[in-house]
Amino acid sequence: MLELKNVSFSADGKEILKNINLVIEEGKFVVMTGPNGGGKSTLAKVIAGIEKPDSGQILLDGQDITDWSITKRANCGVSFAFQQPVRFKGVTVKDLIMLASGKNLSTAAACEYLSEVGLCAKDYIDREINGSLSGGELKRIEIATVMARKTKLTLFDEPEAGIDLWSFKNLIDVFEKMHTEIKGSILIISHQERILNIADQVVVISGGKIAQVGTKEEVLPGLFGVDLGCKFFKEA
Repeated sequence: MLELKNVSFSADGKEILKNINLVIEEGKFVVMTGPNGGGKSTLAKVIAGIEKPDSGQILLDGQDITDWSITKRANCGVSFAFQQPVRFKGVTVKDLIMLASGKNLSTAAACEYLSEVGLCAKDYIDREINGSLSGGELKRIEIATVMARKTKLTLFDEPEAGIDLWSFKNLIDVFEKMHTEIKGSILIISHQERILNIADQVVVISGGKIAQVGTKEEVLPGLFGVDLGCKFFKEA
């Protein structure tokens, strides 16, 4: 279980997160949404340890991890998938998947993860994570590595970005399979209505504050008729 208590964060003199209180129960599929600039990505980075809050506490399974480094959090079961995936010159796709899994995977086992995200494994398994890969390819490879890690808490920052050529339904299937098989909690930042519709819980953030938390049945009907500063839903 992840718990945030009165978490605040500022940058360049601007308060971005304002006393955030949030509980994500173990095994839940949570989607965080809201207008651009509302603090969603910043909150995900604070949870992952990329940014440190100015005040408040972050608890994972009851343990205070507020001052933990991103590495220590990763070692204890927190994964983070960036909106813009990182490139690793000299590292192959197979290397990255094996590193993520923490096991000496066979080529066939590593290829299974690539197939899950819609990539032809034989065309990618030995490729280097560099500028030869498109943003969409990198995004899918990153999702494959996150699947291989099988962590207790997985954070995705707008995973739909850059995958226009990949069937959106396949992305939904990947998330549903992760939710079923890994049994960990998944927190996705997304504007996509179809991703929101498979959530156990929807969190709306606006102006650095949590505007609403509830099931999709409780939250979504009101969102479509409420102006939170911009039109942020996009149909795939």
